[in-house]
Amino acid sequence: MNVCVFCASSLKIDHKYLDLAAEVGTQLAKRGHTLVSGGATVSCMGAVAAAARAAGGHTVGVIPQVLVDIEVADHDSDELIVTAGMRERKGIMDARSDAFLVLPGGIGTLEELFEIWTARVIGIHDRPLVILDPWGLYDPLRRLIEDMYEAGFTRANVFDAIAWTATVDDALAHLEATPKPVRPSVAELGEATP
Repeated sequence: MNVCVFCASSLKIDHKYLDLAAEVGTQLAKRGHTLVSGGATVSCMGAVAAAARAAGGHTVGVIPQVLVDIEVADHDSDELIVTAGMRERKGIMDARSDAFLVLPGGIGTLEELFEIWTARVIGIHDRPLVILDPWGLYDPLRRLIEDMYEAGFTRANVFDAIAWTATVDDALAHLEATPKPVRPSVAELGEATP
């Protein structure tokens, strides 16, 4: 399975988040999965990819040229796809992935989460989406979504479209238990091909 991991690129975070990303990368590789990531060497993004490769896994990095220009590209990726911008990057990551795993992160991670989550809720795809949140960073988000549902702003299937987990084993088990869906092509997503 090709697993897209959305995670932090921030440099000022507790080391436990880097350790979590590394554990995810190691376990993805040990279970025979390919990692699809944002293609950078910094923070959790770099940790998950480096750990996956160290454990014998295949990595696909997708990164916009602007980040290549500031020298954060993961040139050790088995495949490094350079895009013109962020929208193309997300489209390719989406098209190359069978499942999505969200680690603690910032607003970029939230943007990626919401795009994939929304697409699943409205039926654009049926691929599994899992949040791995051992320390409860996303607890306020979960409560917000529950409040939005109670106020009538979201559909009931918003809860069915995502799984919330606290351990790497639980997160990967959930991804693996979901029947393998058919990925939309890049053309169906309305994005340019790499």
